[in-house]
Amino acid sequence: MKRIRMGILGAGNIANSMAEAMKGLSDRVIPYGVASRSLDKAETFAARWGFEKAYGSYEELVEDPEIDLIYVATPHSHHFAHATLCVEHGKPVLVEKAFTGNMRQAEQLIRLAREKKILVAEAIWTRYMPAGNIVSSLLESGAIGEPKTLKAEFSVPLTHVQRLWDPALAGGALLDLGIYALTFASMYFGDDIVSVESVCEKYETGVDAADEIQYTYRDGKKAYLRTSFIDGPVNEGTIYGTKGYLHIPVLNNYTAIRRYDNAGNLMEEYPIPKQINGYEYELLACLDALQKGQLECMDMPHFETLEMMRQMDALRREWGVVYPFDKYINE
Repeated sequence: MKRIRMGILGAGNIANSMAEAMKGLSDRVIPYGVASRSLDKAETFAARWGFEKAYGSYEELVEDPEIDLIYVATPHSHHFAHATLCVEHGKPVLVEKAFTGNMRQAEQLIRLAREKKILVAEAIWTRYMPAGNIVSSLLESGAIGEPKTLKAEFSVPLTHVQRLWDPALAGGALLDLGIYALTFASMYFGDDIVSVESVCEKYETGVDAADEIQYTYRDGKKAYLRTSFIDGPVNEGTIYGTKGYLHIPVLNNYTAIRRYDNAGNLMEEYPIPKQINGYEYELLACLDALQKGQLECMDMPHFETLEMMRQMDALRREWGVVYPFDKYINE
């Protein structure tokens, strides 16, 4: 099977995680090029991870004819522009979550990719991990009876990180941390939501700092979700059924799946498949889609990406959290 030459757009912390996964998939992937607005930063990154080329601009990366797939690792606020740059140059692209800053951008990017017949996918890694299939299978088998209630929280004190509180960088707890709680609910309870109740505590910059969200579904299920970048750490999800419950520590990369009875007794723990670091699954999904000539990854199809962006837009509209580039949501 042909190895693909991969590029990374952006050389920040999350780019290192993708590079680690690429290194572990050396039989499938060639770490070919990395781009940063600082050539020195790109060269340092390339030397650390064994990339063949370093670029001091994103334009040089997308214009390189040798690159087969690009991973966008810049802040949320820049995903739309940078992924669009890739697509316009005919480059398949894996975009770090949140896919874009708002749904309008997501729709435009997906429309462009479909017109040009270019793969574009969202890198929300929990959608691609085998552990998610284990949870789904347990729920479908009736291991906890009929699922009724879901609780999920991802809160980490991160006020020292600028992108979390800067509106210009699409800051706030929701897009960075809360998307994992929303995704957890979507994966196991679906998206047929008939009622939403939420409360938001804002940071001094106007972004959401702590959010509490309650979803009621058409079939009567309820999801209670919380996220915050001012308190914590709390990172876990629980699904309650009529015959027990499942507890999953670490929403963004499950470390365990434990089943309890209604009395709180541990009945069984299910092993998590071994992994490089978890990022490899979204990359493998892209390779599979490219090989099949698909324009989206089946683990995270475009309609799911758009649904997540729709939910987050609606929540921000309710809270009055507006980014400089999306004031349209309050019009």
